[in-house]
Amino acid sequence: GEVWLTGDEARFLNGPVAGLMLGEVSREFGRALHGQAWNGQRFPILAKYLFTSDWLSIQVHPDDEYAGRHEAGSFGKCEMWYFLAVERKAACLLGLKPRTSREDWRQAVAQGRAAGSLQLFHPRVGESVYVPPGTVHALGPGLVLFEVEQNSDITYRLHDFGRLGADGKPRPLHVDRGLAVTRPELKAERNLPRIKVEEPFGWRRYVLACPHFALEEWHVKRQAALEGHAERVECLAVVSGQGRIETAAGWLAYDPADTWLIPPATPPFRLVPERTTRLFRFYVPDVDRDFRQRLVERGVKPALICAVCRD
Repeated sequence: GEVWLTGDEARFLNGPVAGLMLGEVSREFGRALHGQAWNGQRFPILAKYLFTSDWLSIQVHPDDEYAGRHEAGSFGKCEMWYFLAVERKAACLLGLKPRTSREDWRQAVAQGRAAGSLQLFHPRVGESVYVPPGTVHALGPGLVLFEVEQNSDITYRLHDFGRLGADGKPRPLHVDRGLAVTRPELKAERNLPRIKVEEPFGWRRYVLACPHFALEEWHVKRQAALEGHAERVECLAVVSGQGRIETAAGWLAYDPADTWLIPPATPPFRLVPERTTRLFRFYVPDVDRDFRQRLVERGVKPALICAVCRD
C-alpha cells in the first residue's frame, strides 16, 4: 500500500483552506504557497509512506529532459528512500550489476531475466538510498519506507513478476522507453552517512539534498521555535510522538502521520512536544546554502558533505 502525503488529492484538515485538496490549493495560490522559486502548478515535492507485501515492479524513471520531450512536458522523477521498518531477509534491487552493457540489459529484459542483472541488497532500518533518474530499481516485500521525490508519476515498468491488474490481465510494460532512459553507468547510492548535529530542541540529521528535494530527520525533545522560510514552502511529516503547534492565534495538536505545510509567509510559531517527536522535514533546497555551508560551519568532513549533497 501507499500513503501519498503531498499528492494532488491530499486534503487539508485545518486552516483557511480546510476541506480543499492540495492540487486545488496549488493551482489557486501558486507561488503564495510554493514560494517564489517554484514555477510549476503542482506542489513541488511528493512524499509517501510505502508498505510492501510483495515485489514491486522492476522500473525506471526518466529525467526532466526526456520527460519534457516524451511525456507532454512533464517533470521527470528523482527520488530517495528512507527505511523505517525492515522484516528479516527483506531485499531490494538497485542498479545494474557492474560491467552490464546496454545490450546485455536489453537482452535480459527481452528474455525475462531482468532481476538477475540487478544488484540485490538487504536494507537496514535508518538506511537511506538515493535513486536518480535512470536507475533501475525494485522494492521487495517486508518494508516500510518514507519516499521523497519529484511530484511526477511517470514510471516505466520493465518487468512485473507476473502481476495481474484489477482487470485480471498483466499490467502494461514500457520496455522501449524504459530501455531508452536506463543509465547503466549509475552506481547504487545507498547507506548514506548519518550526519547528526545537536540542536537546542534535540538533534537533526542531514539526510540528503539535491536540486529537487532535501530531507532532514529531526528528534524534538524540547520546544522548537520556527517560522516560515522566506522563499519556499516546507513540510513536516510526523513519524512518532505527540504535541502541539502554537501560533499567535492559538494552538493545534499533532499526532503521528500528520503532515504540516509551512507556506513562505508563515509567521513565527512553536513546536511543543508532549512526547519526544520524530519528524521528517522536506523542501526544495538551495543545496549550497541549506546543506553544504551549514555542514561546513558544523565542522563536518568534506567527504561526508559530498556524500549527502547532489548537484
